[in-house]
Amino acid sequence: MAKSAIYPGTFDPVTFGHLDLIQRATEIFDNVIVAVARNGYKHPLFTLEERFDMLQEATRGMSHLTVVSFEGLVVDFARKQGVNVLIRGLRMFSDFEYEFQMALTNRRLASDIETVFLMPSENYSFLSSTLIKETATLGADISSFVPDFVALKLKDKRRP
Repeated sequence: MAKSAIYPGTFDPVTFGHLDLIQRATEIFDNVIVAVARNGYKHPLFTLEERFDMLQEATRGMSHLTVVSFEGLVVDFARKQGVNVLIRGLRMFSDFEYEFQMALTNRRLASDIETVFLMPSENYSFLSSTLIKETATLGADISSFVPDFVALKLKDKRRP
């Protein structure tokens, strides 16, 4: 029986840290669904369609992987997909409290769905999309943090 997992996130924008986790997940699970959340409450810089397209481009060539978008509770989405494993990334200890809260809330909402935590390579453990956006705004070279095409899109978005 094939084992599938969902890696949900806003991906605003996708970073090498996200891609590292996606690659690790594809080595553990038979099928990985990367689920781009609408997440209007976060006020993303990129539209849902732009984030979806960037993930499609960044994961091109990875096997056993599907990129989709969703709206609403991730546990509801997981049930509709017939998947009972959620993947969440833990970069630093500071992520733990939020991710732990989210995992326990999801467990209360859907006890049949498990959360698996993955840690990125230490090369990417400090990366966050928020940090990348702030750094790009200040004109820094972000080529070691995101794929080249994402860096260009950030540069275009941040132009006055």
